[in-house]
Amino acid sequence: MRELVIGTRGSVLALWQAEHIKERLQKELGLSSRLEIIKTKGDKILDTPLAKIGGKGLFTKELEEMLLAQKIDLAVHSLKDVPVEFPEGLGLACITQREDVRDCFLSHHYANITALPKGARVGTTSMRRTMQLKAIRPDLDTQSLRGNVQTRLKRLEDNAFDAIILAQAALNRLGISKAQVPFITPLSTEVMLPAMGQGALGIEMCLESELFAQIERLGHTQSALCCGIERTFVQALDGGCQVPIGVYACVREKKVILNAVIGLPDGSIMLEDSIEGRLDDGSKLALILAHRMIQKGAKELLAQAQEMAFDT
Repeated sequence: MRELVIGTRGSVLALWQAEHIKERLQKELGLSSRLEIIKTKGDKILDTPLAKIGGKGLFTKELEEMLLAQKIDLAVHSLKDVPVEFPEGLGLACITQREDVRDCFLSHHYANITALPKGARVGTTSMRRTMQLKAIRPDLDTQSLRGNVQTRLKRLEDNAFDAIILAQAALNRLGISKAQVPFITPLSTEVMLPAMGQGALGIEMCLESELFAQIERLGHTQSALCCGIERTFVQALDGGCQVPIGVYACVREKKVILNAVIGLPDGSIMLEDSIEGRLDDGSKLALILAHRMIQKGAKELLAQAQEMAFDT
């Protein structure tokens, strides 16, 4: 069997994720592989907020082009970066077991959001995070923070920001602890709903690949179920990866619970709703919740949010 080629972005976190899949391919499936580093549009344009250069495929398009050209066999993505629509011929072979879904507050001087002084500078790449931060503390000065995890941590250390928000899964995977940043406080999903698929990895392949069925075996059933419900919800809203939508599906006592929030990036208007039901009704529940929120003006809010992003 020839050596497989894994496409990945070049950040330390992306390489950790790709190496993790490489190890699993060898240990669980007996498949050898190597990494191919590919720069995406999201990696090249670092001086502009994500929402302004957003749209579909910000962190995936170049990898997908390599898949379609058969220059790589699979692409490893952070699932939260994967659009809900795929180019013809491509799809997710699997969704891996989800890490911690939460966002996390980091600061060298302040213990939590409440402790921040009035007008404190908080760095984040995400309108979703900005929206939920502003709803808690309208006085905060939220600013765009681009670059890989190490770049963001260095800017925090250099006092460019009083605090930053990162995904807890990224901190766990890279072993970042209070030895490096004194105050690291995970934010419960009651405080801040994550992005769709946050904490999981998605492995994208050509649907006709002879290895597709084998790679499916790396997936995690419950993670795929919950992330799939979240993706169905976002798809029903015509939402993307760079819009202010927080959504989280989890399983409790053999039921699925889906919570969602949509609003404006300044936190001035937010729609929140939830639904629960049987596990095998997950997609139906996502569509019901999306329809309910659309009736309350969700699509108009998302359109307004995009306009606000371009005005900043």
